[in-house]
Amino acid sequence: MRIVYLANNRLGVEVLKLLKAEGEALVGLGLHPPSRRAFGDDLLEIAGLDPEQILPGESICSRETIARLRVMEPDMIVSILFGYILSPEVLEIPEVGCINLHPSYLPYNRGTYPNVWSIVEGTPAGVTLHYIDKGVDTGAIIAQKEVEVLPTDTGETLYRKLERASIDLFAESWPRIRDGRLDCLTQHPEEGTCHRVKDVERIDCIDLDARYTGRYLIDVLRARTFPPHRGAYFEVDGRRVYMRLDLQYEEDF
Repeated sequence: MRIVYLANNRLGVEVLKLLKAEGEALVGLGLHPPSRRAFGDDLLEIAGLDPEQILPGESICSRETIARLRVMEPDMIVSILFGYILSPEVLEIPEVGCINLHPSYLPYNRGTYPNVWSIVEGTPAGVTLHYIDKGVDTGAIIAQKEVEVLPTDTGETLYRKLERASIDLFAESWPRIRDGRLDCLTQHPEEGTCHRVKDVERIDCIDLDARYTGRYLIDVLRARTFPPHRGAYFEVDGRRVYMRLDLQYEEDF
């Protein structure tokens, strides 16, 4: 299968390794700009493509990039933690379609920081493979796997669990996707939850004079514990004091 691969981060690297091991034909690689790129060198090395096959993620919907995509003639576009929305013109290029691996249990936690919101809002956590449509994480579901959230989980530990589950789900599902043996589940955009990047700003600042339930405060603090990211904080004399939680079961203490 001829694939244009749009990816970022370690999960992007691991899925690319799987596709290469399956012998798929990588014809293009879309990357974030350097300021937003993670594991870019690894992606470039594993892909082993010529410079003209590398696509700028930030202008994936530009006329020039769309023209390049059409020349590549991909059967499928695969998106892994790719931070740019694909336009209808891009979506119609691959013959088989465009799929995305999203680290949430759709329809819950569409958009950003699903590891945070599963803890803060108590919504199901998991990973989902789905087709990309004109919405944000609203396309038909190909496969998904739920992940248990423990009382000791933080934003970091849940992220790692979702990352491992994502790799497993893709590996299990790819043969069916490649062979067209799919039984998809339609999503309804009015169901579930969705969050933007700026939504965490409204929970990060802890007001020292406000009233919170113990459950809510602990959930916010642990959800935003992900070193080296700063996370939740309170302010004293105009200075921010950042907080992290260390959570352990009694028998592990």
